[in-house]
Amino acid sequence: MAGFSRPEIAARVARDIPEGWYVNLGIGIPTLIADYVPPGREVIFHSENGVLGIGPAPSPEAVDPWLINAGKQHVTLRPGGAFVHHADSFAIIRGGHLDLCVLGAFEVAENGDLANWATGRNDAASAVGGAMDLAVGARRLWVAMEHTTKEGTARLVGRCSYPLTAPGAVSRIYTSLAVIDVTPQGFSVIETAPGVDFDTLQRHTAARLIPPE
Repeated sequence: MAGFSRPEIAARVARDIPEGWYVNLGIGIPTLIADYVPPGREVIFHSENGVLGIGPAPSPEAVDPWLINAGKQHVTLRPGGAFVHHADSFAIIRGGHLDLCVLGAFEVAENGDLANWATGRNDAASAVGGAMDLAVGARRLWVAMEHTTKEGTARLVGRCSYPLTAPGAVSRIYTSLAVIDVTPQGFSVIETAPGVDFDTLQRHTAARLIPPE
């Protein structure tokens, strides 16, 4: 089935981030977003381990072993970037100073509930971690993820089956198949990925979708 690749999901998110926003990127697909900010647009990326002003991923020969994000991935630092104490980093989050946080997810419910951690699985995030603070502290929460699991199970659902990270927090979702807003009426489709029609999208979603106008 056609659709967005993981880098294309990240690029699609980056396209929508306005000039001057302070943005935290979660693990997984969101970490790719810093690589795709349009030239000339300033976006200040934050990592909860205490880095402000993250740039694109480094080339292999430019890796600084001491410079990592919260997901333990090597990153670069933009001119004017800064390192801060862990407590100050969380004060940025909890104080409402982030314009946006982009997280991955296992499931998102039609009312905006977010589930992005799990218990009892070796391949899953085993604790809620800083995502709980980010989901309630950032002014906006977007999700970037594959539309279904590897087994084809829908990740957009009527009600989450995983433990919640935050209730009613998600406002927009970018998946491999579509861009979708969370509204009081439910999932509202903004656009579908190339080669994906609305009926196909609905078949891979476990909640009612509102078609684009």
